[in-house]
Amino acid sequence: MMASDIHSHHKALLKPLRDALYDYDAGHVKATLAALFASDANIHLSYPFETMDGAEVLFTKVFEPLQQAIPDLERRDTIVIAGSTEQGAHWVGCCGFYTGSFVQPWLDIPPTGHQVGMRFHEFYRFENGQVVEVQALWDIPELMMQANAWPMAPSLGREWLVPAPATMDGIVTSAYDAERSAASCQHVVEMLEYLVKHPAQGGPEVMQMERFWHPKMSWYGPAGIGTARGASGFRNWHQIPFLNAMPDRGQHEDEITHHFFGDSQYVAVTGWPNMAQTLSADGWLGIAPTGKKITLRSLDFWRIENGLIRENWVLVDLLSLYAQLGVDVFARLREFNKARNMGGIHFPIPEV
Repeated sequence: MMASDIHSHHKALLKPLRDALYDYDAGHVKATLAALFASDANIHLSYPFETMDGAEVLFTKVFEPLQQAIPDLERRDTIVIAGSTEQGAHWVGCCGFYTGSFVQPWLDIPPTGHQVGMRFHEFYRFENGQVVEVQALWDIPELMMQANAWPMAPSLGREWLVPAPATMDGIVTSAYDAERSAASCQHVVEMLEYLVKHPAQGGPEVMQMERFWHPKMSWYGPAGIGTARGASGFRNWHQIPFLNAMPDRGQHEDEITHHFFGDSQYVAVTGWPNMAQTLSADGWLGIAPTGKKITLRSLDFWRIENGLIRENWVLVDLLSLYAQLGVDVFARLREFNKARNMGGIHFPIPEV
């Protein structure tokens, strides 16, 4: 198989799992996971699940309880891309959301009786035709918000159902274009190199945002931060509070890892963790400054249009961040909702 075709091959290998999770049947999902994953696959999932080994644990500890809470569970992918990192690893990255009727508690989040959506960014590393590593973030705070049970600070940005790419071409099925993919990846990597110059090397002008970002950019942040529109929205609703609290952003590169890959006009980054900085001042998420260095897991996708980044999907494991600071969001969730009925919800189908 040609090297340029391996990425299409890996997307094809992953498609049966995506299909099984779309038409969710427990037995089919379990069998598909077992066939796709290496027996010792290393699975990193967002807090509180953390690291687990093998598909059996992923099914039993994660998917089975989620499907019990959302019996008509359905996965919808909006982005599926693949590529190789500069280290030579082969990844497939998926963006989308899990949806269905939330009728039983899950992780002590009270059911709503309504359809919900929980965004995901999932990255699968392949070796010899099998998944050997997963790095995945599920936006659990988004589900808490839909249940009116988010116990932490409100978002500065817009909370909504984050859309698929405006061009509706996020599931890349064309033959792998190595030259275009490399150029897209280089654009994003260079953008990030300039982004981290601020504030250590100067004011906002050192980021040269107009050189890299479309004037109508959309930055789709995680629940708890929210969506921002344009450079002004990005700066006001995310970056300024973020850097006010952690001005040493980008100064601890020896402690983290980044894995970038491109596929046509799309680019992704994975890493566990891929940011490290010190919460030294006030201003972000209502968190008091602790002077403690924290690590962040941020799994991102970018879409480039006419040489500029027009859309950026960002998930950050905020629950892991709170846990590092000694804040148990789930304990506060339980206190917040102890007066609510946590029983299941059943709506019979009317006969007339």
